[in-house]
Amino acid sequence: MRMDFDALVRAHGETILKYIRFRLPANSDYEDVYQETLVAAYRNFKTLKSENAAKAWLIQIAKNKYADWYRLCMKTMDIPLDNAPESTLSYGRAGRTVADAVNDALDRLKSEDQKILYLSYFKCLPQADIAKRLNVPIGTVKSRLYAAKARFRDAYPIKMTEETNMKTRLFETLPGYRITRMEDAPFSCRWEELMGWMIVPREGETLSWGLYDQPGGRRTEYTDMKVVGKCEIHGIEGVEIKAVQHDAENYYRTGSINEIERTFFAQLTDTHSRYLAESHVENGVRKLYTFLDGDSFLNNWGYGEDNIGNETNVYAHGILTRKGNIIIGGNGSVTMDVVGRYEVEIAGKKYDTILVMDVETFNDAVASETYLDKNGRTILWRRFNRNDWAFKRYGKLWTEMLPENERIQINGETYVHWYDCVSDYILK
Repeated sequence: MRMDFDALVRAHGETILKYIRFRLPANSDYEDVYQETLVAAYRNFKTLKSENAAKAWLIQIAKNKYADWYRLCMKTMDIPLDNAPESTLSYGRAGRTVADAVNDALDRLKSEDQKILYLSYFKCLPQADIAKRLNVPIGTVKSRLYAAKARFRDAYPIKMTEETNMKTRLFETLPGYRITRMEDAPFSCRWEELMGWMIVPREGETLSWGLYDQPGGRRTEYTDMKVVGKCEIHGIEGVEIKAVQHDAENYYRTGSINEIERTFFAQLTDTHSRYLAESHVENGVRKLYTFLDGDSFLNNWGYGEDNIGNETNVYAHGILTRKGNIIIGGNGSVTMDVVGRYEVEIAGKKYDTILVMDVETFNDAVASETYLDKNGRTILWRRFNRNDWAFKRYGKLWTEMLPENERIQINGETYVHWYDCVSDYILK
């Protein structure tokens, strides 16, 4: 007989708590992360297929939650999260894991530095309160904090490259666009793009895409990509892709000359598109992760059972339905499905598209809209946050932070539009 949720917590709760405590800094909010793990597990309990897989299933949820904790804390320190060594598959969006890199950097600091960074950036205490807690003058807090932050940056493994004169054709500000529901039935198409990076893993392909904040549509980063040749990873043939991310050192500084490079190895078959490996340089050392490296690869770049990848043959399965801005279906599990046919008008052009609705396949409390044309290419990608996403970090609901942005309802929950991505495909 299938165990109930209480029995699952009794059997594995202590192990999960120890797992989280081991990976977070001393005196951190590990109990909150543990509670968030249990809440997420309860919400998705129906997706647990086997009692034998319960422990691994809980550990995966815990990984996602402690990664969220690190990401949100480090964002307040102006650390380049978007370029973390173990950056997750992300559609050019937030939600990238940095826990291992941050742990390594913190471990290299003296306890005095760790303590003041924790109080200031993790607990968000005012400098006057830190001075009282440490029994030192506020001037000492300022100087210690400045020095500790500098030493953390030196220890953090992300290093930026030299200046470059590269420019992009992408919009600096995304033009206003219009999305109109069509009465026609959604068409089927071949969606060959790699999930999250929009490029097709095929020889000769190039692509640039940008990320645009809403409201306002200001570009905050962009990525240039190119397939440079064939490859073979553990006997599986594919292609090598070079990617250069621009402007990402400081998320809100458009025009940054800094860039980050990474290499993908991917495969396109008749039925699926998938990542085979990812490589980047960390502290002067080339790191390579392949599909045989277990969680270190699968958690960041894998998709589907046994990393089969995303299906290229896209059509409406009837799992989700959408009327206006209300989406229902999926039985509470993570879901991706075609929900309708839409005309997208942007930059003076009109596109006949289908809408692929993604509900939490990548990250808890995150949904996205991908508008595909008949060639299976992304015309527009839109990110939505559940109203309480990262509430602990921001202290506000997204309806409060972005009151004018569009809202949708997914199975009764409110999601708020955050930002968009488009590529130079629409400029060709």
